Amino acid sequence: MKRSALPRAAVTVVTSALSLALLTGCGGSGSDDDKGAGAKASETAAAKALSGGELEKLIIATADVDGYKVAAADRSQQFASSKDDVKVVDEKCAPIAYVLTGFAPGDSAAYINRQATEVAAKPSASSTKSMEDMTEEELDEAMKGITDALGQTLTIVSLSSYEGDGAKKTLSSVSEAIAGCGGGFTATADGDTQKFTKVEKEKASGTGDESLAFAVTGDADGDKVVVHGEVVRHGSTVATYYSISLAAFSGDSDVAAYDIPAAVIKAQAAKLS
Repeated sequence: MKRSALPRAAVTVVTSALSLALLTGCGGSGSDDDKGAGAKASETAAAKALSGGELEKLIIATADVDGYKVAAADRSQQFASSKDDVKVVDEKCAPIAYVLTGFAPGDSAAYINRQATEVAAKPSASSTKSMEDMTEEELDEAMKGITDALGQTLTIVSLSSYEGDGAKKTLSSVSEAIAGCGGGFTATADGDTQKFTKVEKEKASGTGDESLAFAVTGDADGDKVVVHGEVVRHGSTVATYYSISLAAFSGDSDVAAYDIPAAVIKAQAAKLS
């Protein structure tokens, strides 16, 4: 996307894309600045499931990861109000769909999620002006700020806990979905339909007791958008990560390759160790 080719009328449209993700699930309750209690979440796969309150203390907060703001996912942007509302044509692909909507990939006892967004540069003085009042230089500066912001990556992080060997079974179901849904799948909720055309296995971070990663190609108003997911088991707790480049979502065909931010995975893994 070249700034010189973007008309003034498009500035507002592009700016609105900064707050959107392809699919975003509803967030859990609680403060985004809660700090971990040092609880051990990765002792055995058969450990007792953690409660929602325990997960809330273990999920990352802004103070845990430099360069990111962590907050509850915006309910106004959710694809579905609950996990039960998400319907997948091919049931074996459901675990991937759940990761992409911020819900637990398996039948969990409790879950919680957060949204981690790269911190944007501070707005310039010209950004407080209306477009009609901007000079060409000020408009160019504003567009540079928008382009920089569009380079950010938004990540949905979720934690879910399971009784017995539920966490291990959940990782197995995700593995089977990655292997069996290469040709894509379709998910619907509340009358909205999202089509994914490809699922590919990727190299995982290697954190936790076992981890799996994948890339999914989606169709967003005719444009192909690639998003990334990772599922990690820490004992009876499963952490999921879903990242999307805001530039890719806005339709920028020149967006550079990106992945789930290593800093976010590292920060969450540390709280679960």
